[in-house]
Amino acid sequence: MHQPKSVTILPDAVHIQWDDGKECAYAHRDLRGECPCAHCVHELTGKRMVGRDQVTATVEALDWLTIGRYAIQFLWSDGHQTGLYPYNLLRELCTRETRDGAKAEKSAS
Repeated sequence: MHQPKSVTILPDAVHIQWDDGKECAYAHRDLRGECPCAHCVHELTGKRMVGRDQVTATVEALDWLTIGRYAIQFLWSDGHQTGLYPYNLLRELCTRETRDGAKAEKSAS
């Protein structure tokens, strides 16, 4: 499993540089809308209850912390902070954004 080398919160997005050189930028609202916590995703059905459309357009990550060697937890401007974003989810979101045509991923030269 890849580990983040650096995490930087900027006005446009949360930027993560990974240990293999891959760089990803996650728009604040998109990342908040992917929160995997039990408040945002129903524990039994797996149905998303809070997604991008339920998150204010001005939401921003204010701070972050590493959870063990497997996840990042963000403090959001809307007060939400219970979601743990496993590294494998963050990598998958970066790949998905790139597949969808957004510029979320930049390969290291």
